[in-house]
Amino acid sequence: MTNPSESTTPIAQPQPAEQREPILKFFKYAHLPPHLQAVSAPFGELAEKLHATVPRNAERTVALRKLLEPKDAAVRAVLPD
Repeated sequence: MTNPSESTTPIAQPQPAEQREPILKFFKYAHLPPHLQAVSAPFGELAEKLHATVPRNAERTVALRKLLEPKDAAVRAVLPD
């Protein structure tokens, strides 16, 4: 009988959130200029909080997708004409 602590099966490393929930990549804001980060950051933080606190199911995906639309609109609202 083998000792479980001597298992040769590698331990799975946690995946980044955006790999587990691909839509989260659209909420990243660190690459934006500071004035756009200020607008985008609250949406990104809320998306991360939803991901962390709401069970993964179709409704969480819908919530994240619907949050993406106002985030994009808010960022566009501060872009020059």
